[in-house]
Amino acid sequence: MIPTVTLNDGTAIPQLGFGTWGIQPDTRTTPEHTAIAAEVIARALELGYRHLDTAQRYGTESGIGRAIAESGIPRDELYVTSKLWVSHFGAGDLRRSYDMTLDHLGLEQLDLFLIHWPETAGHGDEYISAWLTLTELVAEGRLRSAGVSNFMPHHLDALEREVGVKPVVNQIEIHPHFANTSARTATWARGIAVAAWSPLSMGRTLFDDEVLASVGERHGKSIAQVALRWHLDQGHIVVPRTVVTDEMRQNLDVFDFELSAGDTAIIEGRDRGEDGRLGPHPDTAEH
Repeated sequence: MIPTVTLNDGTAIPQLGFGTWGIQPDTRTTPEHTAIAAEVIARALELGYRHLDTAQRYGTESGIGRAIAESGIPRDELYVTSKLWVSHFGAGDLRRSYDMTLDHLGLEQLDLFLIHWPETAGHGDEYISAWLTLTELVAEGRLRSAGVSNFMPHHLDALEREVGVKPVVNQIEIHPHFANTSARTATWARGIAVAAWSPLSMGRTLFDDEVLASVGERHGKSIAQVALRWHLDQGHIVVPRTVVTDEMRQNLDVFDFELSAGDTAIIEGRDRGEDGRLGPHPDTAEH
């Protein structure tokens, strides 16, 4: 049984889900790409994933919608997250883009919609008006919960100060090589749940870490499983992504072992600080 995290609006989100960035050749929404994404998602659903994480930018919404429709799984057993792209911050455009997201997914309501990036470098404080529109969608019953992604503490404070409503989630880059401690601690301090994107460092550095491999060997687990167990123990919501069926299965198989205090200390000792960051810094990112 996958545990859930209770959010500050009283709703619950499965702590372990399935990420969909990069599961098709590129981000274009074409019939071919939709078929590819639908096949991957169908396998994930068959294995037991019920929390699906996508974004307007990923191009995978249509494939997810097809897989959901063909799965026969009741809607109330699924949790679907998508993200607002920065080019749709205007109120009218945001609402049109949200309608398109629902159309792609074949859903009447999204469980969680996040502002993908604050994008202050290119859009100033437009993220604040976008946040106001998201809260209106929640009030109208068209969106279940609203959150953000890649927000720093000062962005979070601006939302509460200007709009008066806190996000339920802040999805930020976190993995053992980049613990992002200050951002996640500040997020929790504001009563907001922390979700981790790239929880396995996109496979770029983590899988070559011999120290993490040694922790896994003691438990008969892979580096990925050790990292995911660490995330879960920390209280992070995680959405690992893979197109390999065996890896999908392994990523779910993380509830039958426990990390010791010593294991946790070893994992946390792998943090490289800012040198471990793989994505852009939220304060300077431009897309």
